[in-house]
Amino acid sequence: MFPKPKAALSPNTYAYESTPLVKPTGFREYDARWLLEKEINLMGVQALGIGLGTLIGELGVKPEIVTGHDFRGYSAAVKMALVTGLLAAGCKVHDIGLAVTPMAYFAQFELDVPCVAMVTASHNDNGWTGVKMGANRPLTFGPDEMARLKDIVLNARFALKTGGSYAFVENFPARYIADLTRRPKLKRKLKVVCACGNGTAGAFAPQVLEAAGCEVVPLDCELDHTFPNYNPNTEDMKMLHAMRDAVLKHKADVALGFDGDGDRCGVVDNTGDGIFSDKVGVLLARDMSTQHKNALFVADVKSTGLFATDPVLLKNGARTDYWKTGHSYMKRRVNEIGALAGFEKSGHFFFNKPYGRGYDDGLIFALAVCDLLDRNPAKSMADLKNALPKTWGSPTMSPHCDDEKKYAVVDAVVKHFEAAKKKGEKVAGQPIRDLVTVNGVRVTLEDGTWGLVRASSNKPELAVVVESPVSETRMREMFKALDAVLRTHREVGEYNQTI
Repeated sequence: MFPKPKAALSPNTYAYESTPLVKPTGFREYDARWLLEKEINLMGVQALGIGLGTLIGELGVKPEIVTGHDFRGYSAAVKMALVTGLLAAGCKVHDIGLAVTPMAYFAQFELDVPCVAMVTASHNDNGWTGVKMGANRPLTFGPDEMARLKDIVLNARFALKTGGSYAFVENFPARYIADLTRRPKLKRKLKVVCACGNGTAGAFAPQVLEAAGCEVVPLDCELDHTFPNYNPNTEDMKMLHAMRDAVLKHKADVALGFDGDGDRCGVVDNTGDGIFSDKVGVLLARDMSTQHKNALFVADVKSTGLFATDPVLLKNGARTDYWKTGHSYMKRRVNEIGALAGFEKSGHFFFNKPYGRGYDDGLIFALAVCDLLDRNPAKSMADLKNALPKTWGSPTMSPHCDDEKKYAVVDAVVKHFEAAKKKGEKVAGQPIRDLVTVNGVRVTLEDGTWGLVRASSNKPELAVVVESPVSETRMREMFKALDAVLRTHREVGEYNQTI
């Protein structure tokens, strides 16, 4: 039998090389993330593969799986360790090689394979690894599946089987790119900065945008797993500033930036201003609801209140359901309620027919932005952004909080605001109008100013977002009110950035 994993091991020892290391906190709400060598070793990844194959068998799903890996120096090795585990559990593995995550999701449909295991740490810093998994296309695992997988792996409840096989799918990226570009060329000649942060998307995004008819200005599209310029994260201010500088230098119409595994996209307009992804979502919802009356959308709880109040969306009969942050939660909700699209503030966008197959793909998002500009030839990206009702919003701010402590802190914050509302206490000088507790707590005040505190699903952090339709001053007052509550908890550390 395969040995039971350990939660901690010292490196450079016999035990480290002969025992699987799997830190329990790496099993997140909807995917898995670890610091390689410190929290998981290759034998631990192999154990994960056996556990995933065992879970697929328990779910009664055909034991066939697509796998691929992102462009980190160690990802290919991690993937092959995962593959050996999957083979030991009797799975037929279809390896598409170096890929962005949406390419693996596409492969489930293109190759008619039910399961997926994409080796990627997404936008996490170098040193992290992880796996995004699913067994029911286009969905990925949620808390129930991840909890069961954790139990199987940590307790070595493995079902070893014969019959596993491995096949490498040659030239699969060409099939993915052909699917994305099987569309009419843009009528409007757009100059587009394509920013990839030296991540995996650099191998594919420029040629997709060129095939759509864009004049592409590549920015950090050379693959380099050391990420020498900035982390490929579309919410990172360094990346947004680099996109701004490139737009202004080249007089581009827009900058489109992709995260490390290509399932998210960020936007900078022609004046160099970054547009938060939730605001881009409102722009796309306006465009899509004009074509599809009474459209249903999903937005995550970190997103702008404009999804509920924008006059164009209301005129078009559009409705928006606010839901839990997280690509798996959003993907599941979009498909459960038959929404046309889902928009997450982090830049995960989910498009159903006729735009997509229900999963998140940064390149489909990017092409939708190009189509929006194409349908508005007399307007710039800044014109479209400025036509939205004015709000003042923050980026997602992430104070450190250990994985073992963050959920308890958030529970305490939720109870604090529930008690404040019940007592009629004021927050930032106003009574609480509404509380949404589907994912942390979103506190909305009488003037529409709101703030959110939730636990990050994939890093040892909290997530804090504030927005006001009144003024920047009110936005800052809301932040101070939330932060004052957080500072009563010693477990909460410094922010990665503040307003």
